[in-house]
Amino acid sequence: MAQATAEKTTGSVEAPPKEVSGFNRSGIAGVSKGLMAVLDRVRKVARSDSSVLITGESGTGKELIARAIHKNSARKNGPMVVINCGAIPSELLESELFGHERGAFTGAHRTRIGRFEIADKGTIFLDEIGDMSPDLQVKLLRALQERRFERVGGSQTIAVDIRVISATNKNLTAAIEDNEFREDLYYRLNVIPINILPLRERPEDIMPLVAHFQSGLARRNAEYMPKAFPDSVKQVLATYEWPGNIRELENLVERLSVLVEGDTVTIADLPGCMTGARANVTPVCVAGVFQNNIGFNEAVESYQKSLITHALNKTGWVKAKAAEMLKMNRTTLVEKIKKMDIEPEDEMPVF
Repeated sequence: MAQATAEKTTGSVEAPPKEVSGFNRSGIAGVSKGLMAVLDRVRKVARSDSSVLITGESGTGKELIARAIHKNSARKNGPMVVINCGAIPSELLESELFGHERGAFTGAHRTRIGRFEIADKGTIFLDEIGDMSPDLQVKLLRALQERRFERVGGSQTIAVDIRVISATNKNLTAAIEDNEFREDLYYRLNVIPINILPLRERPEDIMPLVAHFQSGLARRNAEYMPKAFPDSVKQVLATYEWPGNIRELENLVERLSVLVEGDTVTIADLPGCMTGARANVTPVCVAGVFQNNIGFNEAVESYQKSLITHALNKTGWVKAKAAEMLKMNRTTLVEKIKKMDIEPEDEMPVF
C-alpha cells in the first residue's frame, strides 16, 4: 500500500509540448531528438516545392508529417488531397488519380475529375505508394515529370500546379531489386527523404503523446478528464515495443480514459501484452519436464506455442510479420495457430 501511495504522488498529468513560434505542428506531439530532426527537416522542405518521400512503419504518423509540410508551405491556403494507393483496387486507382471521361468504361456514366485536378494549387499526398501497380507507376511518373496528364478515356491534356508528397512503410530499395517498383519513379519521389522512427525508438515522446490524446478526449467529452500516470506505469509504456506505434498508443489512451474510474492509471489497468501477463503460454522448463512427468511432445508443443504467441503479440497479431520474426513460412504459422488454438486475449489492443 505504501508503495502504491508513493507512486500515486509521483504520477502527474503532463502538459502537451508548447508550439514552436512560427511553425504549425499540426497536432504532432513529442520531444525526442528523432522527432525534432524530422520537424527541422519539415521546416526546411516546407519552403520549397520539392517532392518528399516519407518512410516509416505503419502508425508512426506519416500523414501528420505530410500535413505539417503543407500547412507550413506557401500552398497552405490551397487544398491538400490525400489518397491511399493501397486501399483502392489497381483497376480503379488510375481513375481516382487522373479522373475519367463519360463512357470511358462500364459504369462511367459521367465525367469525373481526379485527385490531381482537385489538388491544383495545393498538395497531393500519395500514401502507401509502394502498393501501386507497375503499369500505373509508368503513368504516374509521366504526370510527375510533366505535371500533365489525360483523364481515362480522354484525349485532352490537363496541366496542374501541385506539390507531391508520398509515403510508404515498405522498403522501396528492395522493391526495386525485386522489379516491383520503378527505379526512375523512386528517384522522382525521393527528392527529399524523411524517415520517421518507430515509437519504441523514441520513448521520450510517449508521455507528451499521452497528454496530447488525453487533452483531445477531454475537449470532446468533459467526462474523460486526464489521468495521472505513476512512474511504474510510465516505465512499462517506455519498455513496450509498440508494434502499432502511435495509433496503438492513441487507442490505449482512449481505452484507459473510458474504463479507468479513478484519477490514476495502474499497471493492472494496462493490457496483458504490455505487462507480460500470458499465463497459459509459459514454456515448460527442463526441470519441470522430469518433475511433472511431462512427455517430450507436450513439452515441445508448449514451447512452440510460447514462441508463436510471443511473436504474434510483438507484431500486433500481423501474421506475416510474426512469420518473418520466427523465420517461418506464413502458411505454416497459420496452420500451427489453428492446430494449437492460439487466440488473442480480449484485452489485446486493437489498432
